[in-house]
Amino acid sequence: MNISIFYEKQDSYKTIQDLTYHIGNVGVELKEGNQNRQDIDIAAFAYNDAKYIRKEIQINNEDIYFLYIYINLYAENIKELEYYLNKIEGITQSKGMQTRRANFRQEESFLACMPIMENPKILKEVTKRNILTSGIIATYPFISSTIFDEEGIFIGTNIYNNSLVFIDRYNTGKYKNANICIFGTSGAGKSFYTKLLILRYQLMGIKQYIIDPEREYYKLCEKMKGTQIKIGPNSNTYINILDIRKESIEEGENGYLATKIGKLIGFFNLIFGELNEEEKALLEEKLIDTYKIKNITFNDDSLYKINPEKILGKEFKNSQDMPILEDLYNILGKDERTKKFQIKLIPFVKGSMKFFNNFTNIELNNNLIVADIYDLGEENLKYGMYLFTDIFWDKIKENREEKKAIYLDEIWRLIGVTSNKEVASFIYKIFKTIRKYGGSGVAITQDISDIFSLENGIYGKSILNNSSIKTFFALEEENIKILSEFTNLSEKEKVEIKSLKRGECLMFVGDNHILTKIECSNLEKEIVEGDNLKNEKNNNSY
Repeated sequence: MNISIFYEKQDSYKTIQDLTYHIGNVGVELKEGNQNRQDIDIAAFAYNDAKYIRKEIQINNEDIYFLYIYINLYAENIKELEYYLNKIEGITQSKGMQTRRANFRQEESFLACMPIMENPKILKEVTKRNILTSGIIATYPFISSTIFDEEGIFIGTNIYNNSLVFIDRYNTGKYKNANICIFGTSGAGKSFYTKLLILRYQLMGIKQYIIDPEREYYKLCEKMKGTQIKIGPNSNTYINILDIRKESIEEGENGYLATKIGKLIGFFNLIFGELNEEEKALLEEKLIDTYKIKNITFNDDSLYKINPEKILGKEFKNSQDMPILEDLYNILGKDERTKKFQIKLIPFVKGSMKFFNNFTNIELNNNLIVADIYDLGEENLKYGMYLFTDIFWDKIKENREEKKAIYLDEIWRLIGVTSNKEVASFIYKIFKTIRKYGGSGVAITQDISDIFSLENGIYGKSILNNSSIKTFFALEEENIKILSEFTNLSEKEKVEIKSLKRGECLMFVGDNHILTKIECSNLEKEIVEGDNLKNEKNNNSY
């Protein structure tokens, strides 16, 4: 069969005039007419429809069109043709659509289905239907969105039309930000996809910082000559949570200590539990006293020390000039009101996690840095994630002109119910403001319910809404139901997400929704997975 669809845009001003006249007349008839008339229901429906169309044109700036649809069927014989006609009529009527056979108008209908833009007037009067702009979208059943950003990286192929998908997430003219959300069950392909993104952006020289709670990225980091930082009981690398770094505020701004204390309140909330306002005030007082030991005050000049070898004669204090957790521990013990906090710090100062009680001894000068926090153990991962998120955020703010990205794997640990409002607000701030620093935040998780568990899901929803690119791999029905509450998933898309195969995903890229199959070359697969595929045929290559 051939299907031909015509659209004729109508004059909105004249349409509103006609509708107003019609509404007035029908309204009077409905009020004064006989309620026993057989067509009273039809008149009432027409009246309401007319009011709806007028409202959409006047308020929502919709345009009105006449829509004409012609279906031309072919068959080898009359019997077969009649079978096809009955079948098509049955399908359309089951969907609530009206059909009419073109008896004695077959020639005109045939011409209307030819590619010559012929819509005979004798057919138009019978077949025209009015339709608004939003309704026209539904008449494009054979067209699937395509994404091909000229400066973008290759993602994969569109499952429906096999077109290539190239996305330039840093294109500020097209996307409101470069943030990405990657959701999917274990084994659906989200980790492989994330590694492909890291690999391809590494080749473009973009700085990338990855928080790795499951030790998934160390092979990729090694092959791409990145820097891997391990923190844990068996590691000899340390980061001091009390460090104040020069890049923590931008040049020309003030408030080093005030900014740092705000972040530390969030960190200590993770250790001490939810603090009330009085406890926060007490803790802030002790933090101020702790920094005072190292002659650091709210005066930003106190963060500099004299160095005759420098051009300006001074330099920013390094980690050795900062207090450590033990300094705070000792100060907390001097006040009866804060001794309960001191007790909770014992594991971090003298116990199993005393590696937190050291001066920083790492440099962050590589374009690819992976923070391995696997050795912290399940209960303590959130401390390491927050620690590295803080230090990576400072690196991202260092230079607005450079493109960079921060990957937060298992982000639910920072914005879920196991976290707290201060930490979740810090993560939300990153996703909301990273764009102005030339950065991209990437949220990765398989625990959909957990990211929406804190404060009725406001932080998870905010991060989702502040991500221009959303990637959904296969999900369980329960997670799909939760996700649909916070996104505009259609019923069809809910079914598609549930039935996606490994390596397939539904992508929301701006306003486009695309079913995509992630593709890679043999070499990329070898780098990402560490497999020797030289003699193996790989179906996922382009």
